[in-house]
Amino acid sequence: MATVLTDRPVETRRGLMLAVLLLGQFMALIDTSIVNVAMPVIGAGFHASGAWLQLIVGGYLVAYAMTLITGARLGDLYGRRRMYLTGAILFTLASLACGLAPAVLPLVLFRFVQGVAAAVMVPQIMSLIQVHFSGPARAKALSAYGVTLSAGQIAGLVAGGLLVAANLFGSGWRPVFLVNVPVGIVLAVLVPRSIPADRPTATRRLDVTGLALSTCAVLLMVLPAVVGHELGWPLWTFGCIAAGVVLAAVFVRFERRTADPLLNLEVLRARGLPSGLLTMVCLLLALGGFLFAFTLHLQTELGESAMRTGLTWLPFAVVFGLVGYCWRAIPVRLQHLAVPAGLVLCAVGYAGVGLLPWLALVLAGAGMGLSASPLVTQSLRHVPLARAADASGILTTVMQLSQVGGVTIFGTLYLSAHSFSVTSGAIALTAATGIVAAGALARTGRPTAVRRRGASS
Repeated sequence: MATVLTDRPVETRRGLMLAVLLLGQFMALIDTSIVNVAMPVIGAGFHASGAWLQLIVGGYLVAYAMTLITGARLGDLYGRRRMYLTGAILFTLASLACGLAPAVLPLVLFRFVQGVAAAVMVPQIMSLIQVHFSGPARAKALSAYGVTLSAGQIAGLVAGGLLVAANLFGSGWRPVFLVNVPVGIVLAVLVPRSIPADRPTATRRLDVTGLALSTCAVLLMVLPAVVGHELGWPLWTFGCIAAGVVLAAVFVRFERRTADPLLNLEVLRARGLPSGLLTMVCLLLALGGFLFAFTLHLQTELGESAMRTGLTWLPFAVVFGLVGYCWRAIPVRLQHLAVPAGLVLCAVGYAGVGLLPWLALVLAGAGMGLSASPLVTQSLRHVPLARAADASGILTTVMQLSQVGGVTIFGTLYLSAHSFSVTSGAIALTAATGIVAAGALARTGRPTAVRRRGASS
C-alpha cells in the first residue's frame, strides 16, 4: 500500500486524503441535525411523544460529547488511521440499525451508539491533518475543515427535508439514517488506500473512572429534564437532577486529584478561555434550541412539508458557511469584535424569526458564521502549547453539551408552552446574554497596539 501511495503525485494523494477525512467529518456533523426535519414523521410513525423526539436528537449529542476525549486517547493508543476506520465502520452499522429500527426505544439506543462511533472517528481527523499536512497545504486543509464545520450541521436540515419528502420506496424517514450506509462503505474502502498507517504514540492512559462519573452525571441531569414535563415533574426527577449535580462535583474533585485526568481543569487558568467557554455555552444553547424548536414549529404549527422545512433553512446555511469562511477578511484590528457582533446578529435574528423569517434567518446565519470560527480561535489564543490538547478537549465537550442543553431546555419550553414566540424570545435572550461574556473575551484578544492606546488614554 505504501508503494502505491508514493507512486502518486503528492498533491493528488493529499487531495484524496483530505477528501476522505472531511467526508467522515461531514457525515458525523450532518447526523447532529438531519433527524430534526424527520421528527414529526418519526413521532407519527411510532406514536412517540415530544420527550422521545428530544432523546432521538439529544441522545446522539450526549454520547458524542461524553466520549469525544476518550476517542482522541484511543487514537493515541491504537493508531489514528485504525480508529478513524473503526469509528467509520461502527457509525455505518449504527446508521443501518437506526434506519431499520422497529420502535422508538431501539432508535434512541442506536442513536447513542452513533454518537459513540462519531466520537471515536472525529478526533482522529484533525490529528491526521496536523500530521500529514504542513505549510500552505495545512492552511488550505484547515480552511476546508472550517467550511465543513460551518456548513455540515445546517446541511443536515436541508438534506433531511429532501430525503423525507422524497419518501424513497415508501420508506418515510428511514433514508435520513440509511444515507450514511453508502458513504460509510466508501470510507471503508478508501481509508486504507488513502491514509498512511501510523504507529501508536500513547503517553497517557484512559481515564475510565472520569468517563463513568461524567457520563452518569450528565445522564442524571439530562434525562429527567427531558421527560419531566410530560410526567408532571414527579419528585424523582428533581432527585435525579440533584444527584447529577452532586456527581458532577465528585467528577471535578476526582479530576483534580488523578494523575492523568480526562479533563485537566488547570487549563481554565489560561487567559480568555473561561470567557470563551461561557460565550460558547450561550451561543450553542441558543443554536441547539433554535434548530429543534423552529423545525418543529414549521411542521407542526405552520403545516410545512418536510421539503419546504428543509429549504427554509437554506438562507441560514448558505450565509453561515460564507461568513464562516470569509471572516478573516475583517481587518485585524477589528477581528476581536467579531464574536460579540455575531451574537448581536444572532439575538436579533432569533427574536425576529416569527415576523420576517427569511431576513431573520440570514441575520442569524451571518451571526453564527461571524462568531463560531473566531470564538474557537480567540478562546485558545493564550493557552500554552503544552495544554492545547486539554483546552481543545474541554472546548469540544462544552460545544456538544451546550447543544444538548439547548435541545433539552428550549425543547421542553416549546413543548410545554406551545408558543414559538415565547421560545424564540428566550433563545434570543440567551444569545444576548452571551454578548457580555463575548465582550470580556474581546478584551483579551485586542491587538497590542489597541491595548496600549487604551491604557495611555
